Amino acid sequence: MSSALFFACGGQQTSETQEAAEETVETPATTETPAIMEKDGIKIYPASASPEFPDATLALNTPALNSSTPAGTVNFDYTVTNYELGAQTADAADKGCANSGKGQHIHLILNNEPYIAKYESNFDVDLEAGHYVALSFVSRSYHESIKTDNAFVLSQFNIGEGTEEIDLTQPMLFYSRPKGTYSGDDTNKLLLDFYLANTNISADGNKVKVTINGTTEFMFSTWQPYFVEGLPMGDNTIKLELVDNAGNAIGDGINTVERTFSLNQLN
Repeated sequence: MSSALFFACGGQQTSETQEAAEETVETPATTETPAIMEKDGIKIYPASASPEFPDATLALNTPALNSSTPAGTVNFDYTVTNYELGAQTADAADKGCANSGKGQHIHLILNNEPYIAKYESNFDVDLEAGHYVALSFVSRSYHESIKTDNAFVLSQFNIGEGTEEIDLTQPMLFYSRPKGTYSGDDTNKLLLDFYLANTNISADGNKVKVTINGTTEFMFSTWQPYFVEGLPMGDNTIKLELVDNAGNAIGDGINTVERTFSLNQLN
């Protein structure tokens, strides 16, 4: 696996110029993503407020930043404080979306591939030779990320030969959810969650462009979890892109991620 890798003028207006100004005044752009967005039968809206964990911290001990490790079994060791892995998040039963029965956990995203969910702070992963950019964050039991400064770690390391490095201070977008296969009631409402590093999104700044099933586009200017409803059964795709205010892609491909997941009505 290899990486694919952010006037003012004074004076009093005359009545004539004031009238002209009033005629041309524009409604200010909203500073947040609309509360509900609907296109092509698909509805996206902000997820309900979740329990906050402002003191949660995550530190990655191994692999060390910019280290080189032989290919094969690689040990990941974290220090987690003020956050209980394996516990059910308090509102899990009421959230209305897919929830892990194993509880709260760590999401490990390597090179923007589908995350690995781990419920303990020390585990092994088999890795092929290559350069890896690793995003780790603590997650609620229903896979919603904790979006605070101390609850994530962005790192890189090499597996096998080579000493490749990239600039970890550049703007980055990571895909988290939806993922995998959803069945039964879990198909009704899917969590759409992503992670940003070294950038913010806003109405007059960078944004996240979302394309569903190749044709239906939405634009997010607020970093928050969302719910998606109205997706058809079977395979679906979501493509996320970090773009600037003019809609241009940021990051030479590292911030464009497309993921396929499946919905199955039968349990």
